[in-house]
Amino acid sequence: MRDDPAHLTPDLLLMAYASGIFPMSEGRDDPEIFWVDPRQRGIIPMDGFHLSRSLSRKIGQSPFRISFDTDFAGVVDGCADRPETWINGPIRSLYLELHARGVAHSVEVWDGDQLVGGVYGVALAGAFFGESMFSQRTDASKIALAYLIARLKAAGFVLFDTQFLTDHLKSLGGIEIPRADYRKKLSDALLVRADFAAAPEPSAQEVRQLNIQTS
Repeated sequence: MRDDPAHLTPDLLLMAYASGIFPMSEGRDDPEIFWVDPRQRGIIPMDGFHLSRSLSRKIGQSPFRISFDTDFAGVVDGCADRPETWINGPIRSLYLELHARGVAHSVEVWDGDQLVGGVYGVALAGAFFGESMFSQRTDASKIALAYLIARLKAAGFVLFDTQFLTDHLKSLGGIEIPRADYRKKLSDALLVRADFAAAPEPSAQEVRQLNIQTS
């Protein structure tokens, strides 16, 4: 189902997430938005994130600086900076509004002063909806995702929705579940009180603990 972006507000977008659907566009220059409700939904179980030994060692070496909610627009733009993207102008504006409300969050990966990777998404009760990630250095998006998972766990989130399952996400512990199972998990998560902003930023050692828990 397609929708006129002029009718789409941040409140309506949050209602859509709570109903299990999310918006996309056919491309950067396509002004229209359509709603997606996959039959098979990608998630990363909160206790199922796979942190490989090599990635754990790299995080321990701290090759990058990590920040949260420091350059949300930069992360969105990094995710959209590819030949084919579903992030058009109206979608970008909506997520910037959600970020201004404290509902959408980002993890940034920096090489010096250069933003080289990141991930962003939307927090709603105990569910976090991962929207997109990007990487301009080896493992930058994986490291961003590891830091995100660590903070979500500390904040009390119980559902991490990746929307679709890619090979990249599968290597990190992502799985697919049927729509009905997803809806049940979402319903349960919406009853949970979680607070992304109140959770402390995880240290490299705390992120590496994910490997101990899931290996």
